[in-house]
Amino acid sequence: MNSQERMEGEFVEKLVRLNRVAKVVKGGRRFSFSALVVVGDKNGRVGVGFGKANDVAEAIRKGLEKAKKAVVKVPIKKNTIPHQITGVYKGAKVLLKPAAPGTGIIAGGPVRAIMEAMGVTDILSKSLGSGNSMNIVKAVMNGLENLMDAAQIAAGRGKKLDEMWG
Repeated sequence: MNSQERMEGEFVEKLVRLNRVAKVVKGGRRFSFSALVVVGDKNGRVGVGFGKANDVAEAIRKGLEKAKKAVVKVPIKKNTIPHQITGVYKGAKVLLKPAAPGTGIIAGGPVRAIMEAMGVTDILSKSLGSGNSMNIVKAVMNGLENLMDAAQIAAGRGKKLDEMWG
């Protein structure tokens, strides 16, 4: 585990981005911090949180609390995602493709953090558009929330799973 990854209870916590923000006041600059945090159980559950405070530890703690409240369940099939999907949020687009076993996580920083926390070991991704880590993370979460497993697709079509796969 690296310095930005911690285990707490059932969740793995990853710090995606820590930012120092300055507010100019009469006496000079007043600094505060914002933290973008990802939590996951390495078994298909992942959440993202954003915390702001006057000190680093408090910003991270707030981000973790929000991330734990926003956990979603994502279908995982053979250590990858079931199908290709593009997540979009504002100017950020993220393409997520399933990969063969042994491929590894081919992804940039924010996407890699989410995939590791979620428990995906093989995936291909490409970040298109915005380079803002906050928007990239939200685009990935948008894509993951729209993933469907085979049972959901079959139910949506009014068929049984074995009817679809022959």
